[in-house]
Amino acid sequence: MPISMSHSSVDTYVRTLNALSAILDKAAEHAAAKKFDSNVYCTMRLRPDMFTFARQVQVACDQAKNASARLANVEPPKYEDHEATLPDLKARLAKTIAFIQGLDRKAIDASADRDIVFPLGPNKMKMSGADYLNQFSLPNFFFHSTAAYAILRYAGVDLAKRDFLGAVQMAPA
Repeated sequence: MPISMSHSSVDTYVRTLNALSAILDKAAEHAAAKKFDSNVYCTMRLRPDMFTFARQVQVACDQAKNASARLANVEPPKYEDHEATLPDLKARLAKTIAFIQGLDRKAIDASADRDIVFPLGPNKMKMSGADYLNQFSLPNFFFHSTAAYAILRYAGVDLAKRDFLGAVQMAPA
């Protein structure tokens, strides 16, 4: 059975965004146990020239919602980037998940060969839906999701690979 565009996009985004939400819970628990304000994580970054933790989560959400919307052939919603607390970020993750789960999966599945036009800085780029998903959106999504994970891991939050992977669907062998 071939892999569908909706399975490769929506299902992948939802699993990882849910994993990020669970990671935020672990960060809040870690901060409470160590008796400091968990919102300090939002401004952390791995290097001075990298995005902050909050921005990494925002961009991961943007990649998921924008790509899913473009593949469904609808206009992606615009989110203000004002999140400054872990609860704010959890709300953004939940809003993003709800949006992409509400898209027409049949429209997404029909997008593999359709041209997707998207902004890239001041330019517009064009790729087939399959190439856009596999060569642009998913790599960017996982880059920012991984950076968010790495920031919290570096900050001492007890995380492992299983936390990043989230609820992977497996069947016993």
